[in-house]
Amino acid sequence: MIYLDTHVVVWLYAGDPKRFTALGQRRLEVEELLVSPIVELELQYLKEIGRITVDAGLIMESLRASVGLAMCDQSFAAVVAESVGQAWTRDPFDRLIVAQALTRNAPLLTKDQTILEHYPQAFW
Repeated sequence: MIYLDTHVVVWLYAGDPKRFTALGQRRLEVEELLVSPIVELELQYLKEIGRITVDAGLIMESLRASVGLAMCDQSFAAVVAESVGQAWTRDPFDRLIVAQALTRNAPLLTKDQTILEHYPQAFW
């Protein structure tokens, strides 16, 4: 199982495999794919500010059907409690996405350099 950062979800939806490293592509093909529920909210924010043009719900539903993307059902309270310790960033989305993976001690696919530097199980 691997968690996906928001930009990974966008690129996966766009069908742009060249964005990913060989390791990332391989793991996307063989692992169970999970996201934090905050990813859906961040996608909607990106739509509202014009960074993407597709509604978050459509992206999520499309990836559920095409690649089996699942929403993690960990307790929100547990995730928030874990996010409190992520003082290396002020970005609430990054804090919660990393905390979600941390609650399961799971890898996180991201290109975000700050996350890669601070979450030992992050990879690109």
